[in-house]
Amino acid sequence: MTLREKIGWGALALLAASALAVVAFERGEHVNALWIVTAAASVQLIAYRFYARYIARHVMQLDPSRQTPALRRADGLDYVATDRNVLFGHHFAAIAGAGPLVGPVLAAQMGYLPGTLWILAGVVLAGAVQDFMILFISMRRDGRSLGELIRMEMGAIPGVIALIGAFAIMVIILAVLAL
Repeated sequence: MTLREKIGWGALALLAASALAVVAFERGEHVNALWIVTAAASVQLIAYRFYARYIARHVMQLDPSRQTPALRRADGLDYVATDRNVLFGHHFAAIAGAGPLVGPVLAAQMGYLPGTLWILAGVVLAGAVQDFMILFISMRRDGRSLGELIRMEMGAIPGVIALIGAFAIMVIILAVLAL
């Protein structure tokens, strides 16, 4: 990493810390949402650059020359090679489930700063990592679903339980969104 890049990432980290400090020290209920968005975007960019790269290189050991199931098993129906920007949009829409529900509840219960920190830590350390790893594990197993992966690794009963659990979570989220 060059000195210029180090200065840029350091400035971004300072911006994130400053935005969180404004949220922390602002008294009353009138917190400008721009500070929360700035802190969140900065933290997520830093996590994407450093933490995601670490997981990709050292934990998952990704190889860009490895073919995806869309290329290996291309059938024009279930396995179709798609532009990565389109895939990003599909994945982003698929994972946005409970975030809009949990965020306001956390902010109402604990305040802006604890709610913001909880969501940022959860996204960076748990949610994004889980999604990232499940996607690549699924890719390495020919695009199988989470339930199929669990059934392959743990047996038929845990696989059925996982599928029922995933279905129940989807029903609950849809029911809450329908309110």
